[in-house]
Amino acid sequence: MSTPLPADLPEPVRRAIEITPAAGTRERIIDITTTGRRTGRPRRIEIFFYRALGNTYLCSGAGGGATDWHANLLAHPDFVVHLKNGVHADLPARAETVTDPHERQAVLTHIVADLNQPHDPGTIRPTRLEDWAGSRLMRVTFGPATG
Repeated sequence: MSTPLPADLPEPVRRAIEITPAAGTRERIIDITTTGRRTGRPRRIEIFFYRALGNTYLCSGAGGGATDWHANLLAHPDFVVHLKNGVHADLPARAETVTDPHERQAVLTHIVADLNQPHDPGTIRPTRLEDWAGSRLMRVTFGPATG
């Protein structure tokens, strides 16, 4: 299932989101602002994002350890993506947990293959799919916040 980007996105913003495996580490880093699940206050962090199967994803990575950003998005799925490398934009977005096992497998396979590119945008080498099996994986939809 591919989620199209909003039609009114400026072309430089669209290109910044639609990264390919040729993208380097710098192009994959964004900030996100979530709403704290307990405090209700904004929480901004730096994170990698991934493109697979025509969608944008956030993933906790190898080991799948608990993360505040994931817990915050489970409680409050509307958040802001801050593009900051080359293109600067603040984009409203919504996160949805990927639970379908076939989609998870396909997306994680793509992410791991991407991280194993010769220019290695990841920090773990080699990256193994089995290490990512328990990752927290969320699909990002861009557009106006809802709720």
